Amino acid sequence: MKIDRERPRILLADDHQAVLKTVTQLLAVDFDVVGAVENGELAVQAVTNLDPDILILDISMPVMNGIEASSHLNKAGSRARVIFLTVQTQSDFVTAAFSVGAAGYVVKSCLTNDLIPAIREALEGRIFVSPSLGMDEMPAVRLAREGQDQQA
Repeated sequence: MKIDRERPRILLADDHQAVLKTVTQLLAVDFDVVGAVENGELAVQAVTNLDPDILILDISMPVMNGIEASSHLNKAGSRARVIFLTVQTQSDFVTAAFSVGAAGYVVKSCLTNDLIPAIREALEGRIFVSPSLGMDEMPAVRLAREGQDQQA
């Protein structure tokens, strides 16, 4: 799924205002940040209303966590590509993210280096995982990449 728009539409979901502000500032030059919400339930509603190209989603949020939100959107047939932006570095979280259709997994400590490349990869229909995790060859990531190859 390649996006043809000049300025892709990005929706942010994180329960920390400082993160939302930082990410918005980082992305505003090249992307249209169409909204920022504080929990997974609001993210699901906003995706339906705003039709973003990319949803940047934290895992640990109140009301509905990011994994649940992504699962719900995936089952509903959402076209938004989901990139998780999280502090979680354990392989179980990476596996869970890709099992619910993630296009990317970025560690917050690496967001200034990894988030824009993750968005660009997702817009081209490819998978991105923060290199600092060293998980490119884990089974969940390999399966996600195989799935993208079959769609190409």
